[in-house]
Amino acid sequence: MLLWINGPFGGGKTQTAYEIAHRLSGAVVCDPEQLGFGLHRMLPPAVRGDFQDLPAWRAGTVEMLDLAVRRHPGTVLVPMTVTDPGYFAETVGRLRELGHDVRHFALLAERATVLRRLAERDPVHRLRRLAGRGGPPRRESFAVARLDGCLERLADPLFATHLTTDRLTIPQVAERITTLAGLRLQPDPHPPLRAALRRTALKIRHIRFD
Repeated sequence: MLLWINGPFGGGKTQTAYEIAHRLSGAVVCDPEQLGFGLHRMLPPAVRGDFQDLPAWRAGTVEMLDLAVRRHPGTVLVPMTVTDPGYFAETVGRLRELGHDVRHFALLAERATVLRRLAERDPVHRLRRLAGRGGPPRRESFAVARLDGCLERLADPLFATHLTTDRLTIPQVAERITTLAGLRLQPDPHPPLRAALRRTALKIRHIRFD
């Protein structure tokens, strides 16, 4: 089974995927964003855009996930924002055409909730907060610029199953996804403080400075 966790940038996709991987035996996270970063680094900065617009990213994502699902005996978790219906058909739809059991979930939240989550992962904003200078995350950030359109598109029935996450913790979102997929998570073996530190460390590892 492949669980594709969609949602706006900063919506909790990666945290949820790793929470499931931590508590579901044999599960692995395969992040197509890494392929996108690699393609970007092959290009001069002046010609870089949204890597999802590159046919190589869409075809490569399908090829790599097809290989992962066929050869890995456990559940494959894919935290990736895709809001373009055509690109959705070329990735999620194509994987289904290849015969894979793809369960798709879109994590939705109010705009203010997503902005708060983005601020927590924005390195410049975090430094501003430490200096006593709050305010919203950087207005020029890719995620903030795309937020409204992203939320609007993901609310479309095409991107079901929808999960509203404003009042849910990451473990609760993970539980709901796996329950809907017919999977069962193991209890977290770590005490609450250590589990929180693990999630914080994951968030720090995924901060982007470029």
